[in-house]
Amino acid sequence: MAREIVTIECTEAKKEGKSPSRYTTTRNKKLKTEKLQLKKYNPALRRHTVHREIK
Repeated sequence: MAREIVTIECTEAKKEGKSPSRYTTTRNKKLKTEKLQLKKYNPALRRHTVHREIK
């Protein structure tokens, strides 16, 4: 299969000392070879933040 499950984690929560939020999503590894980066909601910070793919 071309799709793989990836985990994305908040990048701004660690700077502020709060717990980072994590989401799981899928991506097409044939078309998107770079790390995934999305804006998602972080309930600890109560706003939308940038979430990056982690391994």
